[in-house]
Amino acid sequence: MAEAVADFIWQRLHAWGVRRVYGYPGDGIGGLISALARLDGAIDFVQARHEEMAGLMACAHAKFTGEVGICIGTSGPGAIHLLNGLYDAKLDHQPVLALVGQQARTAIGSHYQQDLDLQSLFKDVAGAYVETASTPAQVRHLIDRAYRIAKGERRVTCIILPNDLQLASMEQPAHEHGMTHSGVGVELSPVVPDAAALARAAEVLNAGERVAILVGAGALQATDEVVAVAERLGAGVAKALLGKAAVPDDLPFCTGSIGLLGTRASWDLMQDCDTLLMVGSSFPYTEFLPKEGKARGVQIDRNAGMLGLRYPMEVNLLGDSAATLAALLPLLNEKQDRSWRETIEAGVAASQEEIRGMALAPAEPVNPQRVALELSQRLPDGCIVTADSGTTTVWYARNLHFRRGMMGSVSGTLATMGCAVPYAIAAKFAHPDRPVIALVGDGAMQMNGLTELITISKYWERWVDPRLVVMVLNNRDLAYVTWEERVQTGDPKWEPSQALPDVPYAEFARSIGLGGIRVEDPEQVGAAWETALAADRPFVLDMVTDPNVPPLPPHITLKQARHFMGALAQGDPESGSVIVDTARSLVGSILPSKE
Repeated sequence: MAEAVADFIWQRLHAWGVRRVYGYPGDGIGGLISALARLDGAIDFVQARHEEMAGLMACAHAKFTGEVGICIGTSGPGAIHLLNGLYDAKLDHQPVLALVGQQARTAIGSHYQQDLDLQSLFKDVAGAYVETASTPAQVRHLIDRAYRIAKGERRVTCIILPNDLQLASMEQPAHEHGMTHSGVGVELSPVVPDAAALARAAEVLNAGERVAILVGAGALQATDEVVAVAERLGAGVAKALLGKAAVPDDLPFCTGSIGLLGTRASWDLMQDCDTLLMVGSSFPYTEFLPKEGKARGVQIDRNAGMLGLRYPMEVNLLGDSAATLAALLPLLNEKQDRSWRETIEAGVAASQEEIRGMALAPAEPVNPQRVALELSQRLPDGCIVTADSGTTTVWYARNLHFRRGMMGSVSGTLATMGCAVPYAIAAKFAHPDRPVIALVGDGAMQMNGLTELITISKYWERWVDPRLVVMVLNNRDLAYVTWEERVQTGDPKWEPSQALPDVPYAEFARSIGLGGIRVEDPEQVGAAWETALAADRPFVLDMVTDPNVPPLPPHITLKQARHFMGALAQGDPESGSVIVDTARSLVGSILPSKE
């Protein structure tokens, strides 16, 4: 029997190094699923509960391994479902290849069932490379080019495969006109700016008396280099959300997260610096950066389109973060005056005490910041933490202190709800020997987290270390949006859109063979984390928390304060507890904690 096109596709991807694919079956990819079965486990198929989750898992696989994430979806609705996960990868610059089924070639354009213009549908999200296979001899170079572009450019690519073509006999391209003969492999070498560009950057940084460094996801593999440059320049280091694991939080000059989710220390660092070094970050909120013209700037990024975009830098260095910083370091002078560094370290200490005070402030029944604080004190070595979009992102960014060797991520630029649990599943498949923790809001948990607990139940016994903890902030409210409405538009909470049902998350987990407990007493939060992190199976923590604890930014504007008070004056249904909890948070940020 001749080899089918579908068999060749998986063999070719295996030759590229693919060992796992996330997806959901359907007749549009029937040939691919059958061929995958014939590989007898050479490529692992992870069945998500929904194609969107498969796309998010592929994105997380790329984030936590540095390799290309692979996802697969059937024709029509399956293809459409993939899009959100693929956009998450696109906006966070992650390499993902999507294999998408299509109706038979003879049916395309005939208003057939599930006959969609997939080429147009995927053109934006997979604009780097999206092609529809039409003949067997074409498939070889489609696979090779899609994978090579995804890996080399860190982009999303897509191959559309009609279901009849998947079953056709494979044909290698003939040695004749109109054919192309592609091969497997790509060697990626770090790009380093030339000596003149490095010298210009060094001149700016050496002239600065108060240097601030901002790092993002592009600095995740440059920890040693960032720390060395910061030490040489006496600089402080702030972290964009996707760069949280780039620099350990136990360094006294690491100010933590920046922006609405950030710390007061990071705010002060940016407001008072005279020189800004941005490394591998596309942090978008320019109001948290120095005012234009107040600081000189140097930026390092491997994507030319991100250089000079957020702040008018004097020197824009196109290059790999680690290699460029290593080349720059010998040109930098040791700062003799350490007063700026001492100011930064004092600010960091005060900021950490402020955060601790806010976390220990009373709430009804549990302060969500305390949930994060208690976890931070118990984070296992080498753990991976994922967080969903919402108030969980705030507490992840601000309250968790990462040590060396830890990893973490969120849906950064897309900020999609429902990412934390599929991210955690992909992290567990990529690193089955490491503990994984997902921080999820109840809105995201109800959106898709509950269904992906079924995926966890299906696969967890395959993992060397069974620890995967899903923590649900059960506040019965879409809390972050509620606070946005109060602060940004001055509108009160509207119950029909914001209120959520109280779901027994831990009970559901136990019903499908996982562990789970519900916590309503703040004094039991720490013990609950210890129980979950010591469990012999994945575990769900149902933390009943107060929705009215405010995710206060490090610098509240007068406009925001007016809108907030206007919302309360209009009759916010939670106005009494909102005022009390806000006051407690403010007092907690001023007075030292008692524990």
